[in-house]
Order: sequence, then C-alpha cells, then structure tokens
Amino acid sequence: MKSLADLKISEKGIIKSFSDEALSIKLIEMGCLPGSEIQINFTAPFNGPIAIKVAGYHLSLRKEEAQSISLEE
Repeated sequence: MKSLADLKISEKGIIKSFSDEALSIKLIEMGCLPGSEIQINFTAPFNGPIAIKVAGYHLSLRKEEAQSISLEE
C-alpha cells in the first residue's frame, strides 16, 4: 500500500485511510479527510517535514505522520 511519504514533489494522491488511530483524529481535524486529494509541495532536507496541500490550504507534516496516511492505488 502506498503512503503519502512515498509521493514525490508535485505528485497527487487520494487519501484512503490512516494506520495510526490516535493521529488520524488530529489529521482529520486539519482537513485530511478520506477521499480528499492531497499533493506534496516540497520536502525539507535531512528527513525534515513535508509541506502538503489539502482542502485548499498548505500544511506541514512530519515524515512519520505522512507515513501513516494511506493512499488509493
């Protein structure tokens, strides 16, 4: 299964589910809803945060948080 962390800059995906139940509540509150389109804008060097665009706004996530977001194939 592909996760958000697997996408490259400018690639898009559709959120399918979350692997971390506690973190999923936080992500849903920030607009990362299943069925929403999500796009990687840029990544910080040295395994830093990932900047994404979801629900019309920009959001920064840790790499571990991005790995918990599963995408549709």
